[in-house]
Amino acid sequence: MSINTEYNEQAVIQATAVALEEFYKSLIANLDRLNINKIMGRKNPYLFRAKAMNGAAQIVEALLAAFVSSSEETIFGNVFFEPIATAAAQGQKALAEGIDIMVERGDTIYAIAVKSGTSVFNADSRKKQEQNFMAAQKLAQQAKKRFVPIVGYGYGKKRTSNRGLPKFYTELAGQDFWTELTGDEEFYVKLIRFMDRLPEKYIEEFELAFQKAANRLIKEFANAFCLEDGSIDWEKLVIFNSGCEPTSIRKGKGLPIQKGLLVLE
Repeated sequence: MSINTEYNEQAVIQATAVALEEFYKSLIANLDRLNINKIMGRKNPYLFRAKAMNGAAQIVEALLAAFVSSSEETIFGNVFFEPIATAAAQGQKALAEGIDIMVERGDTIYAIAVKSGTSVFNADSRKKQEQNFMAAQKLAQQAKKRFVPIVGYGYGKKRTSNRGLPKFYTELAGQDFWTELTGDEEFYVKLIRFMDRLPEKYIEEFELAFQKAANRLIKEFANAFCLEDGSIDWEKLVIFNSGCEPTSIRKGKGLPIQKGLLVLE
């Protein structure tokens, strides 16, 4: 039996609109804050050289593509599925740590932890999730309510396994998860329809922010890592990325001096 037998479609559409707005707002803000020190310090300069990437624009394009790909997945997972799942289940924002939604139906409390894809857990984070559910279960027991803990994944498939000790919570992904929340086996498809033309209204602003970031980073890269003739100073780039020398000036503090693993300021 599903948590819901019906849901408020307009509430879900509104939650979808707000989630998309927050997604693009956050993604654009990340682009606006980006600088060459931040992005180049975490990338592999040897790989760029191995691929004969000898142009500032070529390297920046690769940097930006990787940055956006990583950022958008993280941001989308943080802002999209939880509010929509809350609206779909007609639940409330949970106050308990590690639990996103609480839904009370009759004598049952559903505690839902909403995740994006199905590969979010390692051994430590899974153990922490179990502990969070156990803490919430005690509150349900005090209220004399049946407790149903669920980890829900917004997309993908999750196959159950008989290996190891059985978990006391249920994991549901994709269609199974959304059906549990709404009672509608087609909801996971409808969610795509609910987006309608909403993403298109943000594309122009995003592309402008992307181009501004590209222009800014190319200029910063050229100033920092290109020689007078325009060629890349690969040794300087490697020293910046991997050397023990200071990599940037901290505002108001001068240059930190690194010795081994210690930083003296």
